[in-house]
Amino acid sequence: MQTIAKGYRSFSLLVDLNVDRLLTTTALLLALVLGGLIGSML
Repeated sequence: MQTIAKGYRSFSLLVDLNVDRLLTTTALLLALVLGGLIGSML
Protein backbone atom coordinates (compact mmCIF):
# COMPACT_ATOMS: atom_id res chain seq x y z
CA MET A 1 0.00 0.00 0.00
CA GLN A 2 2.82 2.39 0.82
CA THR A 3 4.45 1.70 -2.53
CA ILE A 4 1.22 2.58 -4.32
CA ALA A 5 0.90 5.80 -2.31
CA LYS A 6 4.51 6.81 -3.05
CA GLY A 7 4.08 5.99 -6.73
CA TYR A 8 0.90 8.05 -6.89
CA ARG A 9 2.59 11.01 -5.21
CA SER A 10 5.53 10.96 -7.62
CA PHE A 11 3.12 10.58 -10.57
CA SER A 12 1.10 13.52 -9.27
CA LEU A 13 4.26 15.64 -8.99
CA LEU A 14 5.28 14.66 -12.53
CA VAL A 15 1.85 15.67 -13.85
CA ASP A 16 2.05 19.00 -12.00
CA LEU A 17 5.46 19.73 -13.49
CA ASN A 18 4.31 18.80 -17.00
CA VAL A 19 1.16 20.94 -16.71
CA ASP A 20 3.31 23.89 -15.62
CA ARG A 21 5.65 23.36 -18.56
CA LEU A 22 2.70 23.05 -20.96
CA LEU A 23 1.11 26.27 -19.68
CA THR A 24 4.40 28.14 -19.98
CA THR A 25 4.93 26.92 -23.56
CA THR A 26 1.34 27.78 -24.51
CA ALA A 27 1.61 31.28 -23.02
CA LEU A 28 4.90 31.87 -24.84
CA LEU A 29 3.50 30.74 -28.20
CA LEU A 30 0.35 32.80 -27.71
CA ALA A 31 2.43 35.90 -26.93
CA LEU A 32 4.55 35.36 -30.06
CA VAL A 33 1.49 34.91 -32.28
CA LEU A 34 -0.26 37.96 -30.84
CA GLY A 35 2.91 40.01 -31.17
CA GLY A 36 3.22 38.96 -34.80
CA LEU A 37 -0.40 39.84 -35.51
CA ILE A 38 -0.13 43.25 -33.87
CA GLY A 39 3.18 43.90 -35.64
CA SER A 40 1.70 43.05 -39.02
CA MET A 41 -1.23 45.41 -38.43
CA LEU A 42 1.02 48.40 -37.72
